[in-house]
Amino acid sequence: MRNTIDFSPLYHSAIGFDRMASLLDSVARDSKPSYPPYNIEQVEENQYRITMAVAGFTEDELEITSEQNSLVISGRHQGDSENRNYLHRGIANRDFERKFQLAEHVKVVSAKLENGLLHVALEREIPEAMKPRKIAIEGVDSGALLEKDAA
Repeated sequence: MRNTIDFSPLYHSAIGFDRMASLLDSVARDSKPSYPPYNIEQVEENQYRITMAVAGFTEDELEITSEQNSLVISGRHQGDSENRNYLHRGIANRDFERKFQLAEHVKVVSAKLENGLLHVALEREIPEAMKPRKIAIEGVDSGALLEKDAA
């Protein structure tokens, strides 16, 4: 029997990524190895960054695809490492595909590869029509009441 963690309290307070709690829940249920390792961080109120360790991959071997509410990062080695005679092979040198579900109105802004880390910048842009608006409360003008009473 495996341990299960209840992430349901997180559903009420998800920040930025509306589906973050369900993602955590599905990751906890997955028994697949988590390669390559990655971090998700909140940089500012509406800005996020995914940092993925992709040591050994070049820019040409990495592909980032964003479509609707999903982000797919994949790496395919093009080098010929099969002809090498390894005495010890401890560095993972395998292809990967990692999928992320993005919240509504989150878009990929940029990506850069630096020192074996792939940084993908994300930004949440809420449409003007969906932003909260402040509604002015109109009161009865006291000057108009005085003029009405005097007449």
